[in-house]
Amino acid sequence: MDQVRYGIIGCGMMGQEHMRNIALLPKASVAAFYEPDAGMAAKASAIAPEAQVVGSVQELLAVEDLDCLLIVSPNFCHVAQMEEIAATRPLPLLVEKPLFTDPDDAAKLAAYRDSYPAPIWVAMEYRYMPVIAEFLEKAAEATGGIRQLSVREHRFPFLEKVGDWNRFNRYTGGTFVEKCCHFFDLMRLAMGAEPVRVMASASQAVNHLDEDYGGEVPDIIDSGYALVEFDNGTRAMLELCMFAEGSAYQEELSAVGPIGKIEAFVPGPGRFWPAHLGPAPIAKLVTSPRQPQGPVAHDIPVDPTLLEAGDHNGSTFYQHQRFAALVRGEGAPEVTLRDGWAAVAMGIAAQESARTGQAVDPRRWM
Repeated sequence: MDQVRYGIIGCGMMGQEHMRNIALLPKASVAAFYEPDAGMAAKASAIAPEAQVVGSVQELLAVEDLDCLLIVSPNFCHVAQMEEIAATRPLPLLVEKPLFTDPDDAAKLAAYRDSYPAPIWVAMEYRYMPVIAEFLEKAAEATGGIRQLSVREHRFPFLEKVGDWNRFNRYTGGTFVEKCCHFFDLMRLAMGAEPVRVMASASQAVNHLDEDYGGEVPDIIDSGYALVEFDNGTRAMLELCMFAEGSAYQEELSAVGPIGKIEAFVPGPGRFWPAHLGPAPIAKLVTSPRQPQGPVAHDIPVDPTLLEAGDHNGSTFYQHQRFAALVRGEGAPEVTLRDGWAAVAMGIAAQESARTGQAVDPRRWM
């Protein structure tokens, strides 16, 4: 295959990040895209001027020169668009997180899993941030086997999206689904185990309280904690705060085991780093053995071109490298439908636990 030719559904902020990173790949291009918002479509055309602009998903699926499809539409659109693709032209598919938002969609996903004839990859790009990839690779050796994992995300509030869909739980699935499915995915991956109980406490403490959309105030949480127990006896915790953009690092991961600890520190998007503070922080990895005691820190720099192409520490590029190889027939999906499904189920359980004050078994939705 000389070129991997993408068809893209949705070219808003994240879709444009995908487009910029596809442009950096050798032998890959955007052949066509569907974006209903005129302003976003114009920005997408500026990134991929050779791409055909179409007026619907069906028109996109009718474009002959496509090798794969990428869904980057608002969260609540994913399942219906996946079904439309399956019924019309089931090409290799990369679908953005969260895979779904409505717990009632689990039955549809089961049918989809059992019948879709092409590979499906869920876009959990945090796995491919260089410092997190190294963290995952070295965690077992550094810890002697992870017993306890914590993930802290201290970041900026939700950005403005077309139609303000990300202000309401009914469109996002809730913050623990929309934003935190990344971290639940990393927990499952790092622990090598399945979640059996989720306990969460969260609220809308600061953000969006003074906003009004047709008489409605946003209902998305902006801060909270979630504790996850796994079937191998390990535990993981998430700490989320979305009014903490003054932090040097946006994500901090810590894994501890019988022989030591390993930590990853991930800076936020460089475009948000204040110029008067000088150069933005560099991602770093720290290992802290129990014997001999003493942390050892390593900078994990990312190619500036990749940092410029997106907000996710280079991960979108590395994800597309692997996905494009899959489209060419090399290997299998690294982030499966099951992985994306489990991460959302954990998020739904966290939302439910925060609402009810009760521990919740995420396997209800898996």
